[in-house]
Amino acid sequence: MEKKLYVGNLPYSVTDAQLKELFAGYGDVTEAQVIMDRRSGRSKGFGFVTFAEEAAAEKAVSEMDGKEIEGRALKVSEARPPRENV
Repeated sequence: MEKKLYVGNLPYSVTDAQLKELFAGYGDVTEAQVIMDRRSGRSKGFGFVTFAEEAAAEKAVSEMDGKEIEGRALKVSEARPPRENV
């Protein structure tokens, strides 16, 4: 079963491809997306990674949370469902 992870505190230079590559060592990454600001077109400093298997995602959380990338400690956790705008 697929599992989606939230990856926060990303360096602003990281691209979708680099994010996927960063997590590919833990298992089959089906999607990796850096969230971009609509107005400026720049990274917002966070993204999401979806793994094909739950076990791979859990291993990635345990090993990547707090890991430093370009001087920034990543925040990696299970993604929460999106909030509904009321």
